[in-house]
Amino acid sequence: MFGKFDRSSSMHKRVMVPRDYINDIEDNADSLQRSLEQDIASPPWKLSLPHVLVATIVPFLFGYHLGVVNEPLETISVDLGFHGNTMQEGLVVSTCLAGAFLGSLISGWIADGIGRRRSFQLCALPMLVGASICAVATSLSGMLLGRFLVGTGLGVGPPVASLYVTEISPAHVRGTYGSFIQIATCFGFMAALLIGIPVSNIFGWWRVCFWVSTIPASMLALLMAFCVESPQWLYKQGRTEEAEAELEKLVGGLHAKAAMLELSKTDRGDEVGDTISLVEMLCGRHGRVVFIGSSLFALQQLSGINAVFYFSATVFRRAGVSSNLANVSVGVANMIGSFIALVLMDKLGRKALLLWSFFGMAVSTVIQVLASSLPASGPLGFYLSTSGMLLFVLMFAVGAGPVPGLLLPEIFPSRIRAKALAFCMSVHWVLNFLVGLLFLRLLEQMGPQLLYSIFGGFCLLAVVFIKRNVLETKGKSLHEIEIALLPQEYS
Repeated sequence: MFGKFDRSSSMHKRVMVPRDYINDIEDNADSLQRSLEQDIASPPWKLSLPHVLVATIVPFLFGYHLGVVNEPLETISVDLGFHGNTMQEGLVVSTCLAGAFLGSLISGWIADGIGRRRSFQLCALPMLVGASICAVATSLSGMLLGRFLVGTGLGVGPPVASLYVTEISPAHVRGTYGSFIQIATCFGFMAALLIGIPVSNIFGWWRVCFWVSTIPASMLALLMAFCVESPQWLYKQGRTEEAEAELEKLVGGLHAKAAMLELSKTDRGDEVGDTISLVEMLCGRHGRVVFIGSSLFALQQLSGINAVFYFSATVFRRAGVSSNLANVSVGVANMIGSFIALVLMDKLGRKALLLWSFFGMAVSTVIQVLASSLPASGPLGFYLSTSGMLLFVLMFAVGAGPVPGLLLPEIFPSRIRAKALAFCMSVHWVLNFLVGLLFLRLLEQMGPQLLYSIFGGFCLLAVVFIKRNVLETKGKSLHEIEIALLPQEYS
């Protein structure tokens, strides 16, 4: 599959940037530096904010479609004739994940081939069509087809959103803007839960839940037509004048000149074209950063976050608390953690948030192991279980949730950025699917104490891995990050 896309991507080889243009920029470097020393203010963040907000429609849809079947699933199974068949009910959920995996595999090639802006519009199409098919489905096969199409859009969209936000954001607010992705995902998930509340009282309401999702999908396709294209992508295509024009819209005229100088430095070593094979990406000079990125996503999933989400309703039901309240409690904890990340991302930095996040998650698993050794009906066991679970979700949202999606586009060089992120997201989706598939069986065979101990062990492993391998990127330009991560023989 990767080889196929490699061959097709040769149609989009980058037009070489005229050397005279780069020389003109370099000749003016000294004067630009003097100008910037006089104007030490950072680029204005308000210019890029509207474009970032439009891009966050994608993670909103991501969160919405992950939560849209939570409450209505039982009603859907009754109306479509598969009530009581847990395998078919599971397919309604997992088919979306399968589509997302396939979409993530090709997202990098799409983003590099047609640009970030058109990729957004393209991913909106299967989400729009798929949600419509789900809304009018009269059989299980129709529902599965719609969910699969929605999943392919979800697989393409989030990696492109991370790329786009990273590439258009000024360095001093890039972490803050990256946190918007996690917050939008929380809003989407909460919106799905709230819209699904009437499903048990109003016949056919689950169809309305799917129709609602077509509104933001249509808005994404429409509003993206008015947004800027990624200057990095335009520059790689040799469209330097367009790249500079887009930078002026994002950071203003003076800062645009300095940003073009940074682009010329970053792109200088990339004279061989845009195409890169999977083997070269994994085993070549960029293999280390791809390993770091895929490991971060792997550890994120192996920490057990999805298992905690699945187990939350069970913990609350033991005390007679409704599943609606359980979902809302987890959603609120997730939201609070996301806003903490928003405030601290560009102050403490990415690495610090990752370290404290995984360490806090490890502590919460210890609380849950202690709780599982107490009588389930006792108040102490219940309070320890719920507090440990909510602490786990909160700490996840502070760092382990939002940081990898922001950090990876920062540490990947421009030549491999889209394709490397696509590979790492495919790792994410595979482990997401496996954890969700095996969790209940492992819980039955191992028991909660051993299972949560394993999750805690992965969290501690993540702390060690991050301490030794992750570079702090706070406030650094993409060029500075790329130089710092290159092997010594290439720097």
